[in-house]
Amino acid sequence: MGQGTHHRLRARVRAPSAWPVWQLPSWLAKYLFVLITVYAGVVAYAAITGAYSAFDFEVFGLMLACGAATVELSRRAGENVGLISDLYAVWELPIAILLPPVFALTAPVLRIGLSQVRIRKLPLHRRVFTAAAVGLSYGAASLAFHSVGSGLGVAPRPGFHGFLWVLVVAVAALVQWATNLGLVIPAIKGSDPATPVRAALLTREVMQNDVMELSVAILVTFVVAISPLTVLFALPFVSLLQRSNRHAQLLNASRIDSKTGLLNAGTWEREAAAEVARAVRTRTPVAVALLDIDHFKAVNDLHGHLIGDQALGAVARTFKIFVREYDLVGRFGGEEFALLFPQTAVADSYRIAERIRNHIAQTPIVVDGPGSEPVRLTVSMGVAALGSSWESATGSQLTDLVAAADRALYQAKQGGRDQVCMITDLGMPALRAAPGPDLVPDVVG
Repeated sequence: MGQGTHHRLRARVRAPSAWPVWQLPSWLAKYLFVLITVYAGVVAYAAITGAYSAFDFEVFGLMLACGAATVELSRRAGENVGLISDLYAVWELPIAILLPPVFALTAPVLRIGLSQVRIRKLPLHRRVFTAAAVGLSYGAASLAFHSVGSGLGVAPRPGFHGFLWVLVVAVAALVQWATNLGLVIPAIKGSDPATPVRAALLTREVMQNDVMELSVAILVTFVVAISPLTVLFALPFVSLLQRSNRHAQLLNASRIDSKTGLLNAGTWEREAAAEVARAVRTRTPVAVALLDIDHFKAVNDLHGHLIGDQALGAVARTFKIFVREYDLVGRFGGEEFALLFPQTAVADSYRIAERIRNHIAQTPIVVDGPGSEPVRLTVSMGVAALGSSWESATGSQLTDLVAAADRALYQAKQGGRDQVCMITDLGMPALRAAPGPDLVPDVVG
């Protein structure tokens, strides 16, 4: 072996002390270690105590082949981001219901390993944790089915028995979903404590996807229990659902800024214009806020653009803490963000902006990389609100509000940054207020 080859191999194989898992908070690294250890013990116990037949391995191989086909169909588009899944439960829930538990525990390992090789390489600890969490959740589904439906058998019969059998399968599917959710929540909060669990896991899009996936999985389980080979007829149907799901995600991605997950500028302007026009028509209050990260160029120059991207993401996550579901938040360009608050009084819009500013100033950003120091940011914000002077609104209401918020933002920067300035009549100069999360400046009526 040549010297150059030896050095290349050493570069590829990291020492254990350099593994990315040690960059996690210590309690989170311990949680991952404990979960993976428990998973390995459960798999070993299930393997030793289980009884198997040739039929079990045939069904297991058939379902794995369908799962592998789904992985291959994902190669061109890549894995779904976030917690939107790729309908793998359609193939893995039947394994949990119809076969001994060890098959349910290990099926996700094979599928996730294939994804690591064929689609995208992720840090190994993330893949192993995911496999352990999903495997344990299917183990829980297997236990639930065989406990609740112990007298029903593994195959449904016509009539009421078939209905009851499917109902128990549905209960087991819910157990799998809840167990997986309970296992991943600590990891999500540990990786980023500012992430709202509801926004990450319980949004309408995620819930709709989960309901669709589990519903199809229950139907496929029913079909496979009657005749395993009929699962081949489900494969084109699942592929069609996967393509439909991808299409919906592509449409959503066209509205979203890739670095922050917020609305892009064009989408924000279109939706904000409609909201402001509605507010003028119904004479309800509305406010626009512009936020600019102070000295963001210095952050990029000092720490690098990757850290700058992490800073943008941290600011975007802060919005999710303080804004409501119907508020509009977008990235306006560079380090500038735009927020629209429908049906929000003048004082309330200021309070929201001030709490956002205060949270960012007091929350250091933990950046990736060993020995990296947390980065502290401050932001300046300008707020423009329409509350009562509707006679001053023109046909370009959003343009007027954004221009006024931009003037207020300029005043905030001129006044020393790290503060919120406000305009409440579009023709009036900006008012500056001292920082403080619960202070409201004297506003012009």
